[in-house]
Amino acid sequence: MALIEFDRVSKAYGSGELTVQALRPISLTIRAGEYCAIVGPSGSGKSTAMAILGCLDRPTSGTYRLDGNPVDTMGANALAEVRNRTLGFVFQQFHLLPQLTAMENVMLPMVYANLPKAKRRSRASRALEKVGLGNRIHNRPNQLSGGQQQRVAIARAIVNRPQLLLADEPTGALDSHTSQSIMAIFADLNREGMTVIMVTHDRQVAEQCDRIITFHDGQVIKDSRAPGSLTR
Repeated sequence: MALIEFDRVSKAYGSGELTVQALRPISLTIRAGEYCAIVGPSGSGKSTAMAILGCLDRPTSGTYRLDGNPVDTMGANALAEVRNRTLGFVFQQFHLLPQLTAMENVMLPMVYANLPKAKRRSRASRALEKVGLGNRIHNRPNQLSGGQQQRVAIARAIVNRPQLLLADEPTGALDSHTSQSIMAIFADLNREGMTVIMVTHDRQVAEQCDRIITFHDGQVIKDSRAPGSLTR
């Protein structure tokens, strides 16, 4: 079943002679349960595509359907609901609030979802245990390593049980050993049924996904199975 459908989606910035075509019309389908990497050089359009996928930006033209719903026609409140309940985000720089503990950082998305405090604590605790930080729930970010901070960020991203996890250079600030442990978490989440899409410049990281979508000059120039991946 298609979770993501881009139908001739494009994105342009500016106007007239100053127009920059960040994303040329592309059509792309990603099924529920896939594990995809988006790769390409700087300026290739991969970050623009990720922003549209995450409902953080709108296409200039074309249609984006998420789980059958036309995202590009949704209002601000509907988009906020989608971002909070359907999507999870992981970034290179973690974006944890320094004054909050790991538990409190993970609980934040559930505050916006209006869940009772007891349920927020229970879910946050389970999410932190899933990423191997059940013994670090009271630590603040400055008491955690970079890899541990990224684990907290992943727990925060999955605590509302999203259909789609979007990761933008999630291993970019980590050493190779720590990167492998983070990739193992993504693989486990995907095996449990979560759709995972990752932007990365690291080919070795991309090849641990099942599908590699390569962007160049605002277009998809290659869409292939990663070496050793299994067709789902």
